[in-house]
Amino acid sequence: MAQTLTEQQIIELDRQHVWHPYSAFDMPLAPFPVASADGVRLTLKGGRELIDGMSSWWSTLHGYNHPKLKAAAKNQIDTMAHVMFGGLTHEPAVKLCKTLVDITPAGLNKVFLSDSGSVACEVAIKMAFQYWISQGQSQKNKLITVRNGYHGDTFATMSVSDPTTGMHHMFNEVLAQQIFVEAPQCLFNDEFEERHVSDLKNTLKEKHDSIAAMILEPIVQGTGGMRFYSPLYLKRVKELCDEFNVLLICDEIATGFGRTGKMFACEHAGISPDILCVGKALTGGFMSMAATITTDKVAKGICEGEAGVFMHGPTFMGNPLACAVANASLDILLNDDWQTKVDNLQVQLLKGLAPAKDLPQVAHVRVLGGIGVIELREPVHMPTVQPMFVEEGIWVRPFGKLVYILPPFIINDEDVAQLTAAMVRVVKRI
Repeated sequence: MAQTLTEQQIIELDRQHVWHPYSAFDMPLAPFPVASADGVRLTLKGGRELIDGMSSWWSTLHGYNHPKLKAAAKNQIDTMAHVMFGGLTHEPAVKLCKTLVDITPAGLNKVFLSDSGSVACEVAIKMAFQYWISQGQSQKNKLITVRNGYHGDTFATMSVSDPTTGMHHMFNEVLAQQIFVEAPQCLFNDEFEERHVSDLKNTLKEKHDSIAAMILEPIVQGTGGMRFYSPLYLKRVKELCDEFNVLLICDEIATGFGRTGKMFACEHAGISPDILCVGKALTGGFMSMAATITTDKVAKGICEGEAGVFMHGPTFMGNPLACAVANASLDILLNDDWQTKVDNLQVQLLKGLAPAKDLPQVAHVRVLGGIGVIELREPVHMPTVQPMFVEEGIWVRPFGKLVYILPPFIINDEDVAQLTAAMVRVVKRI
């Protein structure tokens, strides 16, 4: 049997060889070794328990170690862990695609499976470009989007993330140049006015002949600032895209599966996009998987062209193990009263984060569905702040000026209260 590493051995080997997201090898703060995870708690190697406020980057809707997800994985792995999807199919994938068609907005009925959110958005962008190429309009080769957006770390997705304030601005000279318009200026509960879309409208009017698609995060701009904007803005975006013959891509990687209080955030506006991207919570955080869902019009339009097929095919597309877990996760969600849970979570987050509003270092506090945000006036110093959260018994991973949480839906009121109170205590100390 392989020897179990000590906490210090893990940290030392990690420092030597492991490259973490958005990190350098000489980071002053070593990552915290996790020994196990169950429900809404992470247990560190040294024995300390933390209430998880991050759902492992939005994904673990049902908490960790869920018995139904484990059973689904165990049952599937005994039958078939993987098989190529080219020329073959299988029950877990077919069931998953049917469920996604059933629960997404009307008209979305063709599903392309992939293995990460960035790839799902890449696929959506590629669909949009190939659609117009197949329609004999190859001059429609640009994308339009709003500032403050984020859509992933691959090259096409970096090109539609904010070119100035986004994490990938340093790559601007090597990325495809896209078209950016003013970010939504009307907050979720603000009264919408036509002037809020004037920049978008004028740009579409001038450049629509060269624009294949508009891509945006519906209702919640995540990594670009955790900004919640008016559903009426999104409704007008859809109307303008239709008016100027531009496809609309809604990136629901972060917002899908109930996180904003609707099954999908675009439902707040009552719209159905031409292409919808999902990921993160698709398997309940159990495995990496994503999907790009589109309409008959787009699918048929793509296949009418020279290639006759959609020119994309990941090796692990339709992985049976991931599909089986995704089916189990969606079954848990759809057969549970998720709406009541998220509505109550919103109430508890509002209550728990309210004291932060009076702190001088806090610019804004906002909550939507299962998302709670404290926006500071100055960026946090991660090496200082991260251990403070751990000392308080919670796992929160802030970025920039934002201290935010999106707990698993299974969290109870007592744990929400403990989580939010600890957040406020840390913010007071900053």
